[in-house]
Amino acid sequence: MGRVDDVINVSGHRMGTAELESILVAHPKVAESAVVGYPHNIKGEGIYAYITVKDGVEVTEGLRRELIEHVRKEIGPIASPDVVHFANALPKTRSGKIMRRILRKIAAGEIDQLGDTTTLADPGVVRSLVVKYTEILKTAK
Repeated sequence: MGRVDDVINVSGHRMGTAELESILVAHPKVAESAVVGYPHNIKGEGIYAYITVKDGVEVTEGLRRELIEHVRKEIGPIASPDVVHFANALPKTRSGKIMRRILRKIAAGEIDQLGDTTTLADPGVVRSLVVKYTEILKTAK
């Protein structure tokens, strides 16, 4: 049995993050994905998708739009990611589990409150995610 499915509430619609992740990973250019909710002023919770692409795939604005459209087509507009965060890697424990707690903190902007990161296989991954998060914030303004 897998992880207990995280459920996010977007504008009153409850959806499982595992379903969103499965749809994103089904895209031929995506290697791995992790989806978390984050505080959204209008929707209550927004959808924040962390994506690692397959080797040789170029990260572009077109790919970001393509992934959003892919989710819209499979589930519907309500499930469209608000943020697509392309990452070189996701934070994992030494046993290979994605540390979603850290991803939720970064998505919520709580980058100074990440908590215990000693069980990470590669702590450098978190630093690169935080740097990319600050870049995303700058372009959103």
